[in-house]
Amino acid sequence: MYSPCFRLHAAMTDPTRLDQIEIKLAHLERALIELNDSVLRQQREIEMLAARNRQLKYQLEALEAGDGASADGFEKPPHY
Repeated sequence: MYSPCFRLHAAMTDPTRLDQIEIKLAHLERALIELNDSVLRQQREIEMLAARNRQLKYQLEALEAGDGASADGFEKPPHY
């Protein structure tokens, strides 16, 4: 079989089960941080788009109510 010296050397160079678990945990923590950053960035973008959507909705309602520009502003120019 193997000599005790070989087993000691192999035990010191091969990652132990605990080392493997710690490595996996470190990767999972990094992935969690990256996912959290993505979710936060997407949430900010959603809020910005929702605000823009509300703004456009109010502009459209104002135009439909006749408070804004006249309908003449939407006619095609004569050269079309």
